[in-house]
Amino acid sequence: MPAPRWLARFNRRVTNRLTAPLVGHVRGLGLIEHTGRRTRRRYRTPVLVFSHSSRCVIALTYGPQTDWVQNVLAEGGCTLATMGQRLRLVHPRLIHADGHRYVPPAIGVVLRVAGISDFIELEREPVTDR
Repeated sequence: MPAPRWLARFNRRVTNRLTAPLVGHVRGLGLIEHTGRRTRRRYRTPVLVFSHSSRCVIALTYGPQTDWVQNVLAEGGCTLATMGQRLRLVHPRLIHADGHRYVPPAIGVVLRVAGISDFIELEREPVTDR
């Protein structure tokens, strides 16, 4: 079961603003940059992200129906700032439950206890020399 909507509103107004400067530099945390489907505005959303070779898996702590997830699906990708890098992520795919295999065991336990079983998997876009 995803986190409640009231917690999402609190995090958006308070917690995200306080932690945003650190998010791109702490392992397991990242900042997704995505474009609104209707507004075409650019948004930045902090996420729990886990990298695996050519892909990244993001825990959907508020579920797959959130605006940022729908924006990424509609756009076909997003940009991720993490560990001092900016990555272009493409080909988003929702996964349920088996996403726990992509996260460290201790984090997987916390996510299971919290009832979080939805994830989005994205591929890293290859860097091309020009």
